Amino acid sequence: MFSSLTRSALDCMSWEWPQFEPYFAELAARPLTAGTVAGWLADWSRLAELYDEAYWRLYVATTVNTADQQAQQRYEHFVEHVRPPIQQAENGLKQKLLDSGLQPEGFDVPLHRMRAQAEIFREANLPLLAEEKKLSSQFEQIAGAQTVEWEGQSLTLQQLTLIYQNPDRPTREQAWRLGLERQMVDRQAVNEVWAGLVKLRQQIAEQAGLPDYRAYRWLDQSRFDYTPEDCLSFHRAIEEVVVPAAERIYEKRRRRLGLDTLRPWDTSVDPFGRPALHPFETVPELVERTAVIFDRVDPALGQYFDIMRRENLLDLDSRPNKSPGAYSMPYEACRRPFIFMNAVGTHDDVMTLLHEAGHSFHVFETAGLPYFHQRNSVGVPLEFAEVASMSMELLASPYLPAKEGGFYTDEEFARAGIEHLEGIITFWPYMAVVDAYQHWVYTHPDEGADPARCDEVWDALWKRFMRGVDFTGLEDAVAMRWRRQLHLFTDPFYYVEYGLAQLGAVQVWRNALRDQAGAVAQYRHALSLGGSVSLPEMYAAAGARFAFDAGTLRSAVSLLEERIEALESLLE
Repeated sequence: MFSSLTRSALDCMSWEWPQFEPYFAELAARPLTAGTVAGWLADWSRLAELYDEAYWRLYVATTVNTADQQAQQRYEHFVEHVRPPIQQAENGLKQKLLDSGLQPEGFDVPLHRMRAQAEIFREANLPLLAEEKKLSSQFEQIAGAQTVEWEGQSLTLQQLTLIYQNPDRPTREQAWRLGLERQMVDRQAVNEVWAGLVKLRQQIAEQAGLPDYRAYRWLDQSRFDYTPEDCLSFHRAIEEVVVPAAERIYEKRRRRLGLDTLRPWDTSVDPFGRPALHPFETVPELVERTAVIFDRVDPALGQYFDIMRRENLLDLDSRPNKSPGAYSMPYEACRRPFIFMNAVGTHDDVMTLLHEAGHSFHVFETAGLPYFHQRNSVGVPLEFAEVASMSMELLASPYLPAKEGGFYTDEEFARAGIEHLEGIITFWPYMAVVDAYQHWVYTHPDEGADPARCDEVWDALWKRFMRGVDFTGLEDAVAMRWRRQLHLFTDPFYYVEYGLAQLGAVQVWRNALRDQAGAVAQYRHALSLGGSVSLPEMYAAAGARFAFDAGTLRSAVSLLEERIEALESLLE
């Protein structure tokens, strides 16, 4: 029966529950013993791969063109009418395996995750989860439609950021304010989506028998290796160690620009008045040069990227009616990743492609694991998935100069390196704002559903962590920042992972500075483990330590500041 489950067969399906139901029924009825469990898991994996890929392909179609109403309808139909019975049937299979008492080889961590998911599963939540997806998609439609007119051209807000690098201060302030004005137009619409999401998420938690959505999400995200209190400790460590380092960066920028005060439209321009880094003219050029870089990092990684190029698994340009942001999505049935981003010709675009390719390499490296539940789509915790991506940014950095096949002159390479390393430091405080905000929202859901109260809390967190840039008189800009943060709407509590993983990635990089080939080999080995080991074990395999403390952060920040100083000396 399961031999007929090929991806080509699924392509012909109409994405309805009856096409999947017989396979779930057979798995539910099949006897489960020590002798049959491996085959049973293999068949369940094949089924899971197919509907998982179906779901994500439908989602991708809504993001590559947010104006495609048919794509939106197909996605919403799947979310509302197909995914809920699949989730219910999935829970039955999880419970069957758990009740069997069997311990398949290499399946300890997936079993732990299944126990948590079974604990919070409630059939009554299925329509609420479907509604949550629809609301999240509404936010993406709102954000994807935001464009402005600039000098006779219609620009996305991502394209507008190019002007923030203009040496003329009045010009970049004008562009910055224009972007804010466009966001303000949608303030009420975003407020309504937000209030609906917070109320819905609290209801989901209550129906699962939990006090709040944070407790629900902790189990839903399989966060077994750390607690909410660990996150709060991480915030305090960032406040102690990183915020002063970020202030030093901003103060240095203010002095170099010769300003009395550093404003938000001053944070992207080159402090010495040099033209903005413009590493490529076209997306094909970006792809071609990045391919050379990956081949230099490791020939196997270069081959993975070549596969993505040949099979049209890259959508990289910025255009109207394209969802903002970037992602790498695993298509589990065909063991392939897909990269989505909005490139406009900046250094950030180069780093974004390196980052998302790191996620994609994770998909390739886990392809050999036997079961869906161990692999990238559901098996790998986000806290380590982001190590895969952030480490790649740093592991690829030696090959960014044009003489190595990359993008930059030696001077530009130093500038790009400084920008990247300073960005790591200045990101940690912003990560703390986003994560601390979510801890407050979902433990105070009544207040968290009130956008005005959210503005107050966000503003207080902003003042606590985001010191060094003057937002006096720009309170609306601060308030709009959370309304622009995609993760808050589409992936709740998915943000601390970036901060933890960045700390892991800097440790991987420290190893690479001593032994590049050895660090890359450790990196690839850690990726290949998928979700078969615990989170601390994944970090250890990559040559890093899973940590929240000020001491580990201080060591990382010291290394970053030392390397920034060394790169600055090349520009003197």
